[in-house]
Amino acid sequence: MVKVRPFAAVRPPKQYVEEVAARPYDVLNSVEAKAEAGEKSLLHITKPEIDFDPIIDEHSQPAYDKAVENFKEWQEKGWLVQDEKPYYYVYAQTMDGRTQYGLVVCAHTDDYAEGKIKKHELTRKDKEDDRMIHVRIQDANIEPVFFSYPDNDEINTIVNKYIVGEPEYDFVAADGFGHHFWVIDDQNDIDRITEIFAGIPAFYVADGHHRTAAAARVGAEKREGNPDHTGQEEYNWFMTVAFPESHLKIIDYNRVVKDLNGLTAEQLIAAIGEDFEVKEEGAEIYTPGKLHEFSMYLEGKWYSLVAKEGRYDDNDPIGVLDVTILSNLVLDKILGIKDLRTDKRIDFVGGIRGLGELSRRVDSGEMAVAFALYPVSMKQLVDIADSGNIMPPKTTWFEPKLRSGLAIHKLS
Repeated sequence: MVKVRPFAAVRPPKQYVEEVAARPYDVLNSVEAKAEAGEKSLLHITKPEIDFDPIIDEHSQPAYDKAVENFKEWQEKGWLVQDEKPYYYVYAQTMDGRTQYGLVVCAHTDDYAEGKIKKHELTRKDKEDDRMIHVRIQDANIEPVFFSYPDNDEINTIVNKYIVGEPEYDFVAADGFGHHFWVIDDQNDIDRITEIFAGIPAFYVADGHHRTAAAARVGAEKREGNPDHTGQEEYNWFMTVAFPESHLKIIDYNRVVKDLNGLTAEQLIAAIGEDFEVKEEGAEIYTPGKLHEFSMYLEGKWYSLVAKEGRYDDNDPIGVLDVTILSNLVLDKILGIKDLRTDKRIDFVGGIRGLGELSRRVDSGEMAVAFALYPVSMKQLVDIADSGNIMPPKTTWFEPKLRSGLAIHKLS
């Protein structure tokens, strides 16, 4: 059963929230961040390399020092202010007319160590190390991680009590996504949320595997360095926004490949035809409509590819995934791409960009062929996490992304 507790968030006064709130550090590069960051933007704290001209290495000591300086300055200027007491918060996001409601809470590092916070991706140590440095130097979780949990009617009832009231924050970001935020300030509700989560068996990491691992490592590091450790210190906890499973929608995560591994287009289609029913669909974008159906863009035409019976195992939580089927039967078997993590011939395109991005990159000559996949379901993600398995790289894309800067958790 998972542990949560409220915290006194460091967050912007209402009049500054739209200027402070920013996209997450990992969805835009340094040049994009510099162009996007206004005076009060959290990007000066999460991507401090943009404050140098020219932009410096984001992993350099001057960049880390600047991050600390900016976080301190934002608090001194009153652009970020800490709440007087611990609260839980409701954070809702609206995309395409659909709203999902999450709770901003602190989760416990022990739950991660004990496997109660379940992951579905492998992490890379270099990325963990980078996030760990940021948590350590700021003594804070500047950006939240993104969890899901099994639906709970009583939690929904408490959330519904607050969302009928005036939001603390309510704005539409430049990308068109709405962000809404309420403070849960009734102590009875706060206590009850803590009690309910004590009966919920697990959290599932939706997005933020590296930040979760880094937070747990910093907690362990601080624990080892404190001879008077009790387990109640703030560093044992880290900030997450947790959503009911039913609220979340995973969108497609597609693949583009630079060459055909020495094959002609005709030879590629023939080779794919051994394991798939292949049908030419024409020049108009073709979107896969069901599991085990893919679309391929090649030399100006779209094709539907339907995996033949017997080419995958519906009883294997990994083998049934379309990313596994495509990797095994096309990327590896035909195109010679053995390792999705390291092979430079393949790139990945989040479905938020649309399938037009796939045809654009092929038509430009940058890539030779593109493959679109049907999205993974939340049930598949949960089944894999529960079984202790790991999804192949670049399987899930959650949208909308959490906006950073609405709440920050200090570790002391």
